[in-house]
Amino acid sequence: MNSNILPQLASLDLAEANGLTPILQGMSEEQQSQFMSIYLSKRRDPVLILICTLAGFVCFAGLQRFITDRIGLGLLYFFTGGFLLIGTIIDLFRYKSIARAYNEKIAHQTASMLANFN
Repeated sequence: MNSNILPQLASLDLAEANGLTPILQGMSEEQQSQFMSIYLSKRRDPVLILICTLAGFVCFAGLQRFITDRIGLGLLYFFTGGFLLIGTIIDLFRYKSIARAYNEKIAHQTASMLANFN
């Protein structure tokens, strides 16, 4: 593994870093550096998801779904007030899993993009 990306992996939580390790194993050092720079620019921090979920209680329900590319669900949350705040309350407890699912999707998309590019 490229020693230049180890500090970047250390900045992530343990589950996310462990999920990225198998993806990085089959890449060259240059591809690993490219992957990490692209991935870190596109990933969503769980704290950002939490803040967007909390914003649903005040002004804009569904923002957490919009920023994780779930546009249809975001529109549904927006027009129903977060399913009358029930969906927003559920997302308040699930914000880490929402971020994890999005970040896994981005990691696989980035890896396939690099594999097709090179």
